[in-house]
Amino acid sequence: MSRETYRMPDLLLFAAALLLVSLGLVMVFSASSVMAMAETGDPFHYLKRQLVGVVVGMIGMLVIMQIDYRIYQRFAILGVAIAYILLITVLAVGTDISGSRRWINLGIINLQPSELAKLALVNFVAAYAASHPQEMKSFWRGVVPPLLVTAGFFGLIILEPDFGTAVSMAGTAIVMLFACGARFVHLFLLALMAIPLFGAIIWLEPYRMERILSFLDPWADPMNTGWNIIQSLLAIGSGGLFGLGLGSSRQKFFYLPEQHTDFIFAILGEELGFLGSIITLLLFFLLAWRGFRIALRAPDLFGCFMAVGVTSMIILQAVLNIGVVSGILPVTGVTLPFISYGSSSMVVTLASVGVLLNISKHCR
Repeated sequence: MSRETYRMPDLLLFAAALLLVSLGLVMVFSASSVMAMAETGDPFHYLKRQLVGVVVGMIGMLVIMQIDYRIYQRFAILGVAIAYILLITVLAVGTDISGSRRWINLGIINLQPSELAKLALVNFVAAYAASHPQEMKSFWRGVVPPLLVTAGFFGLIILEPDFGTAVSMAGTAIVMLFACGARFVHLFLLALMAIPLFGAIIWLEPYRMERILSFLDPWADPMNTGWNIIQSLLAIGSGGLFGLGLGSSRQKFFYLPEQHTDFIFAILGEELGFLGSIITLLLFFLLAWRGFRIALRAPDLFGCFMAVGVTSMIILQAVLNIGVVSGILPVTGVTLPFISYGSSSMVVTLASVGVLLNISKHCR
């Protein structure tokens, strides 16, 4: 057995993930307790369900941390195939919530196949690039194969519909391709080609157009399309420097929709203030720093690309969510990793951190 097997994992990365999960549990209870009491008579309803995801995710993270990350390279195609099957299954038999089919009800938790698809895509792109390092400069042999897999995932997730997750996945793939050696001009041309595609996707769904218009001027329709972002900004603004105090949010009393999922960062800002928001951002920055540091010090190309992909997947989603909540980006429906309510997201995110921790045990 090689000496590198006995190295300690990255403790700062582990600490950042643990602190974000702990903060998330506190905020899920605080943000959801009023709604949970009204819906179920139990203020701890959403917290209990989130705890299931955290326990499963933590166990998964600790187990995966012990598994040599290089084994995943062998199962890259199988992982993609399973993800495709699950995405097709959710479209056929998934639970319909507010007109979207994103979850498969497994009883104790709802499985969200798009979360698994993100990790499967990261693994596939890393495995392909590591196996064809000299071909990544070529458009047809280097960029197109990962792009086709990404496009398939993108299309299926759009059909759910879940535009935010699809955009987050596409962004992760682009970052990975750049890190894997793809030429900037190829990626730039792809971005230009994607603009009319995204425009058509937005134009064909009236609610997406409404989100764009409300982003440009939320006060044009403050009681309808602009309501979410206005209430979010009111929550963040009323928090001030130190916040109203944990549990003291006013917006969670049915003013701010999706307060425990998409807009939980607004409740965090209201209750913990600017200081709490900055601490949360610093924890994500710490996770990004350690993740990309692991990528730079990984012993092989697959480990490097995998670390880049996992870190980018988490950080891009966090950037999208916080950008939406603060009014910098249009509403996309993307949750905040570690913090927002959602068992599937929690399990997959913690499992991804487990992969990063294992790579860190092999770093030079």
